[in-house]
Amino acid sequence: MTKALSIKNTMIFTTAKTRTIAAVFAIALAVALPQAFHVAGAIMGVGTAMGEIFLPMHLAIFAVGLLAGGYTGAVAGLLAPMISFFLTGMPAQAMLPYMMAELMAYGLIAGLLADKNLPVIAKLLIAQIGGRLVKITAMAIGVFAFSSQLNPANVIFAVKTGLPGLIIQWIAIPVLMYAIARISTKDE
Repeated sequence: MTKALSIKNTMIFTTAKTRTIAAVFAIALAVALPQAFHVAGAIMGVGTAMGEIFLPMHLAIFAVGLLAGGYTGAVAGLLAPMISFFLTGMPAQAMLPYMMAELMAYGLIAGLLADKNLPVIAKLLIAQIGGRLVKITAMAIGVFAFSSQLNPANVIFAVKTGLPGLIIQWIAIPVLMYAIARISTKDE
């Protein structure tokens, strides 16, 4: 088996300083990447649809969770949508609390799995499913407790829209983890 397929422990950033830097970088990336996609969408005439298709905010949160652990991933996942909303107005206010819950879950679950003896793709899939379940639950609470007009079932249908983004995550995150692991082992 090649090293690319056998990387299991992805958590590399273990000191408070490196975790903090990783969280700040992930938040900045999670704010900047969607804006690049929105600009590209505006140029192509599809508006913000590219963000829904390619899920750029998710990439940074999965990566920071896997690299720096659950607490760092959760904090970055919680703060990134909020900071993006205050700086750019995106995501829409109605979706903000649900995205915060979803991305926090992505970062937390990915981080909790970071040092487990699983392939990176398995960690990613578990985190993706867990985050979507948290978002569905949060939306159901919003509907029943706060009379939100959003439909939690739309999260399931959003998987179809976001399939290109999921595929990018399934490719990019393992490749990124492999590259970072190679760099970190060269330094040892």
